[in-house]
Amino acid sequence: MTSNPEPDYSDDELSDHMTGLTNHSEEALHAGYCREAACVITVIFNVIIFLLGITGNGAVIWIAGFKMKKSVNTTWYLSLALSDFIFCATLPFLIVSIVNANWIFGLFMCKFTSFVMTLNMYSSIFILVIISVDRCITVKFPVWAQNQRTAKKASLVVVMAWFVSALLSIPSAKFRDIANESSTVICYSNYEHHHRAVVFMRFTFGFLIPFLTISTCYSILICKLYANHMTKSTKPFKIMTLLITTFFICWLPFHIVSIIELSKSIDSPHDPVFHTAQRLSATLATANSFINPFLYAFMAKDLKKKCYSFLSKIESAIDEETRSAFQRTSITNSVDNRLSTAV
Repeated sequence: MTSNPEPDYSDDELSDHMTGLTNHSEEALHAGYCREAACVITVIFNVIIFLLGITGNGAVIWIAGFKMKKSVNTTWYLSLALSDFIFCATLPFLIVSIVNANWIFGLFMCKFTSFVMTLNMYSSIFILVIISVDRCITVKFPVWAQNQRTAKKASLVVVMAWFVSALLSIPSAKFRDIANESSTVICYSNYEHHHRAVVFMRFTFGFLIPFLTISTCYSILICKLYANHMTKSTKPFKIMTLLITTFFICWLPFHIVSIIELSKSIDSPHDPVFHTAQRLSATLATANSFINPFLYAFMAKDLKKKCYSFLSKIESAIDEETRSAFQRTSITNSVDNRLSTAV
């Protein structure tokens, strides 16, 4: 590598904790981080995330993609699992960079790993928004939903969501670079004068707008269900509610730290407490990629009866969600026609 600029560690390089694992190795070059217990703990956590994420999401992909009949709901959950699986598959590159305190995989993988993590964030939240809108439409307009909701249309919507996610993830790859530092190679973010714009775009499209959309859909949904005395049918929404809650719990700290960093990078660029917050928020965001499959499994109604097989529990939860969509449509039709129907 030649003519690479000197990385500005006091500004944007450590702030881009979207690839927080890589940031650990960069900081190690200056503080010996990877020789401390904190580095070992970080590596252990991310190895666990990798193993559980690959296993759990791989199981969901196999069951929803090949074992179960294709439907609108299986399309949604298959897309979520695929996004998480792809991200988890890149974790070994980042884990190795922490252990070695050196980026050995070249410029392409430096850009690609950053792109994949951002793609995972956008695609996951967009699919959760789509599912929320889909649930809202199913209850609010049951006749239209029964006639128009097809697996083919759901697949098209998913493709569009992935396309938009890829476009929004381009800056994460564009501004990623590698450079020589103290006889080692680092993978760092070189935002130049675009850092505020990137953080604003990420927060707006990756959190704020999805949060408002999901909140609106759930408010409409709950009002409709209670107005029609359909409280018993709210139980199938537990999986979706937990998925959304988990996503926001995992990603909100990351967005908060990103925004705070805009001023921190100028006032106190080497604040160890803030760097710790960066590492923790990045790891928490990463953890979201292995949690979803376990939510599918442990939210099945008949958990006690099907505890003999993890794969069976995942299939049961997804299948239950698929059947409940048709049940909600039928129940809403009956209520609107003033018929008394037991859920």
